[in-house]
Formats: sequence, structure tokens, C-alpha cells
Amino acid sequence: MTRLSLFNSPLLLGFDHFERTLDRVSKMPAEGYPPYNIEQIDEERLRITLAVAGFSECDLSIQLEGNQLVVRGKQQESGTDDRIFIHRGIATRQFQRSFVLADGIEVDGAELDNGLLNIDLRRPLATETTRSIEIRRSNKPGRKLETGTGR
Repeated sequence: MTRLSLFNSPLLLGFDHFERTLDRVSKMPAEGYPPYNIEQIDEERLRITLAVAGFSECDLSIQLEGNQLVVRGKQQESGTDDRIFIHRGIATRQFQRSFVLADGIEVDGAELDNGLLNIDLRRPLATETTRSIEIRRSNKPGRKLETGTGR
């Protein structure tokens, strides 16, 4: 079966990596844990905030894998925990949350504050550039124009 693509147009040359990224994002599981916000701080800065109550800095890892920002959380098992829970509603499960970053976005840093993990991103403003492309004369032997034949 032939797959239709939005990027088949000859006007969209070189956008095949966007198509692969869209395919990867569409196949990601739609799990909702941990909940997160993405906010625009100013023209150049973004912030991803994840609600990670109960996790400490040593339970969390943030990695940049290609153009994906991957946040993982796994709480350490404590063998000396003798608590008996009547109800356990606070999630302590491990998680992995991925964010696909556009080209040029840089990770500035991360901070854990009152159960919220803030990851700061910077998107430098794009500068428009205009460039002239030189047209070179071909050195290949080609069709010669005949002059004065009268035809």
C-alpha cells in the first residue's frame, strides 16, 4: 500500500526529517503522567514545567538525545520502609516523558522547586538572510547556434 505524504511536493525539498519526526511523535504513547505545562517566558525563552511531586534531584534525569529532550524519573526503593498504607494515591511509579525540540532550540538548565521540575529552553531569534547564488557557465560541449544559414 502506498503511503501519502504531506511532504511529496517538489516545493518542499529537504523536509524529509520533519516527516520522520512527525511519524515518531505520532507513535508515542499518549500517557498523561507526569502532567506538564509549556509556557513562553519571552521572545527567546520557553519553559517546560513537570509536576514531579515525591521525586528528588537524584531520582530524575534529563537527557538530550538528538533533537529529543527526554525526562526520566525513577524513585529509589527503600528497603527500610515499614509504613502500612490505608490508601496510596500518590504516584511513585517511574516515568519517561519526551519532547521533540525544533532545530536551534538550546537547553539552558533545569531546577526542581517544590515538586515542580522547570526546564528552561532558549530559542534564538531567527535572522533573515538574503544570499545571491552565482550562475556559472557550463564547460560542457553543447549545441552551437548557427549563424548566417538563412533558414
